[in-house]
Amino acid sequence: MQWRSIVVGLVVLRLSLSCVVWLAFGLGHNVSWGFNFPLNFNLHTLDLKLFKDETETFKGNLWSQRIQSGKYEEPRTSCPKIGEDAPQRSYMNFYDGNKDEYVKRYSTFPDTLKAEMKAMAKDMFYFGYDNYMKYAFPEDELNPIDCQGRGPDVLNPSNININDVLGNYSLTLIDTLDTLLVLGNITEFQRAVKLVIDTVSFDKDSTVQVFEANIRILGSLISSHILLTDPKHPFGNVGIEGYDNELLHMAHDLAVRLLPAFENTSTGIPHPRVNLKTGVPADSINETCTAGAGSLLVEFGILSRLLGDSTFEWVARRAVRALWSLRSKETGLLGNIVNIQTGQWVGKQSGVGAGMDSFYEYLLKSYILFGEKEDYRMFQAAYDSIQSHMRRGRESCNEGEGDPPLYVNVNMFSGQIMNTWIDSLQAFFPGLQVLSGDVENAICLHAFYYAIWRRYGALPERYNWQLQAPDVLFYPLRPELVESTYLLYQATKNPFYLHVGMDILQSLEKNAKVKCGYATLHHVVDKSKEDRMESFFLSETCKYLYLLFDEDNPLHKSENKYIFTTEGHIVPIDQRFREKQWEDLFPWEGGVPAEEKPQKDPPSNTSNCGRIPDARRFALPLKSVYMRQIDHMVGLF
Repeated sequence: MQWRSIVVGLVVLRLSLSCVVWLAFGLGHNVSWGFNFPLNFNLHTLDLKLFKDETETFKGNLWSQRIQSGKYEEPRTSCPKIGEDAPQRSYMNFYDGNKDEYVKRYSTFPDTLKAEMKAMAKDMFYFGYDNYMKYAFPEDELNPIDCQGRGPDVLNPSNININDVLGNYSLTLIDTLDTLLVLGNITEFQRAVKLVIDTVSFDKDSTVQVFEANIRILGSLISSHILLTDPKHPFGNVGIEGYDNELLHMAHDLAVRLLPAFENTSTGIPHPRVNLKTGVPADSINETCTAGAGSLLVEFGILSRLLGDSTFEWVARRAVRALWSLRSKETGLLGNIVNIQTGQWVGKQSGVGAGMDSFYEYLLKSYILFGEKEDYRMFQAAYDSIQSHMRRGRESCNEGEGDPPLYVNVNMFSGQIMNTWIDSLQAFFPGLQVLSGDVENAICLHAFYYAIWRRYGALPERYNWQLQAPDVLFYPLRPELVESTYLLYQATKNPFYLHVGMDILQSLEKNAKVKCGYATLHHVVDKSKEDRMESFFLSETCKYLYLLFDEDNPLHKSENKYIFTTEGHIVPIDQRFREKQWEDLFPWEGGVPAEEKPQKDPPSNTSNCGRIPDARRFALPLKSVYMRQIDHMVGLF
């Protein structure tokens, strides 16, 4: 179908980017779409009077209008209501979804191309890993431009961007251990484990963030120990002669050094940072983010069950319960920053991205691992509140009219939109939706982030969905979009997601590769770089990319089931983690209202919308018209 050439004018933004506005409803009429100027949009051959009534009917599904109108009411369900009340004519009728460029591009993915992408992902990992070992080890990170190592910024202790993560404990090597097994390199895995045992100590005068040390270091040590000692693991004979649980002992040592964070806090919510030698610094702040304090339960819980010591799980669970008790009685939402002494919310923004993301993730994953029904009840109640208050757009992902579903940042008490940006960490949420069974919503949200990636060849740290431009321009090689892509492919086996992975791989090769590794993009538009390769690039980004294209990976063929931590570390779903050697000394009396408690074991599919119909497994996961809609909305054309 031919589109008429139009000129709608140029809007100069504060980021000096042109703003491309997408219009789909009220075609041929003057309408305002979240901006203060009218636009005309016409098709060549259509009688656009057909759309007049439908414009009035569906304008309530436009989150782009809600900012100006100030009305944020949303239906409490996200399930489709398609039936006799649905309009008989739709703009979608004018597209043939079976004969357009989207179907041609995404509907097949040859095995030869899959093998090529698998090899590219493997080469990407080893280019970064080999150069880290050559130029940076035993320091924490590789500076890939200067080909040097990086450790804590001892000259500037306030540089928390560096010092929260780097503890002078060979971070990248530890964080990468199980990725070596995923790639089938047992010899290098065994060598790396021996290096960690022989060279790494946590008796360091390093002040680190509890959350980062937990997910990157503690989680990897536990995962690698399990893979070394569990006879049911999928990677073959990876055992090391003479191995005497050293990685588990190291994990225990580190966890003990993190425990002071849970002392001298009147709420039970931990301090955000500890010094590995001396405990909580004297000048420590009393504010922490929800994700940082509430995302310790998986690693601490597994450690407790491996050791038979309830201490670690107990303090982590107490923190989760404390945060949960502070949620809004009106909306059921939590804020993003809390005072650990007063329990007052310092940050009242509620969203699914930075500061909150892994809190939701670990509620569900803790239930999957430990079988504690309180974790499931909290997750389901939180998810219901997210759907009711954060989700904007049309009710159904693949049916109806209106803006595509999007999860916005809202005030935790009122549900009112607080700003018009989303951040790159939110791209993890489709993967969590897959795990919860809500595949339909995952498909739509993932498509939005993929469109942003296609626009810039990366995900800007923040993207303003009203201005259709980045708010924060850097991209530190984050894995969240790749993770969701991998999980959606595992759920649907749709070749579309292989194309997404190929686009991501090729973008990283083109835009981030430098002399000795892959560098953070300082600016996603001009592609300028920063001399840093964070450890999660090797531990997560490369791992998920490789697994996406490796259908025959032992992890996929194993009779046992596994789950990934928030840092991408592999842990088995094992009956021994569902058995405690202790009673709950402090049973929780409060929490989820009785009417929210399931009468039976929680179902594996928590969505009321159903899974993907079989007939759609051989079509695009998202209809072409909706993909075209999203592409317009991010300015692809």
